[in-house]
Amino acid sequence: MLGGLGARPVHGDVLDRVSLIAGMRGCDVVYHVAGINAFCLPDPEPMFRTSVEGARLVVEAAARAGVQRIVYTSSAATLGERAGTTGDERSEHRGWFLSNYERSRYEAELTATAAAQAHAVELVCVNPASVQGPGRTRGTARLLLDLLTGRLPMIVDSRLSVVDVVDCAAGHLLAEARGRPGERYVLCGASMTTREAVALLSEVGGADIKVRFVPPRLALAAGAGGEAWGRLRGRRPQICRELVRTLVHGHAYDGSKAERELGLRYTPIRESLRRTLDWYAEHGYLTRTSQGTAG
Repeated sequence: MLGGLGARPVHGDVLDRVSLIAGMRGCDVVYHVAGINAFCLPDPEPMFRTSVEGARLVVEAAARAGVQRIVYTSSAATLGERAGTTGDERSEHRGWFLSNYERSRYEAELTATAAAQAHAVELVCVNPASVQGPGRTRGTARLLLDLLTGRLPMIVDSRLSVVDVVDCAAGHLLAEARGRPGERYVLCGASMTTREAVALLSEVGGADIKVRFVPPRLALAAGAGGEAWGRLRGRRPQICRELVRTLVHGHAYDGSKAERELGLRYTPIRESLRRTLDWYAEHGYLTRTSQGTAG
């Protein structure tokens, strides 16, 4: 696929310094987008190694290969905004972590920034909210699909923030062209409550979505129960306390700095959802529709 777009794929490993240097030689810019986005992992060490150690190795390899500029994909989760506030690039981290994922991304961003300063490499950081849109079917997109097909009968009463996948890609390109070295840019096109999100999905999809909104205390109890069930079965649980903590905390982000400084224009949320639902239907992901009224 990449070859058909004019790119020349090169095999490598984010933890293999030699392959990184070889792949970067002759390049002017490196986009470091590798990472692991996962919750409820029995052993989070591989995630930390890939994110944190990988960030350091990528920056060091770029310096060795003569690359002048790196666009580093972090996460809006690193903002660590306090509950009920809107996070932006100036937010002071709350001082504790909702999940191993959040901590791994936070430590990785610090590592990448420090390595870039030490090796005199320009690094621009982009911090996307939850990326949604055509082609996305895993991660948080799985929750969206389950909600649309009636496989998610309950949802936490909270807040969420999203960015269209096309806008996310555009934000990366603009960060390379216009971003200031050492700066971070939050990419977020819309923030809303989960109740607003369900109502909007019902409106755009043309059918009422029936779902129960779970209070935080009950959701946290379900997370603990999911962990216990996973241990009994010897499998990674689908729901756990760190996932529920993240959902209960919720996220609202301000992506206006990317608009002001990079010139990014966000896709209206209704248009983004329409494109996403059309893609799901075209590719056979929407096989049944929930009926009834969201409750």
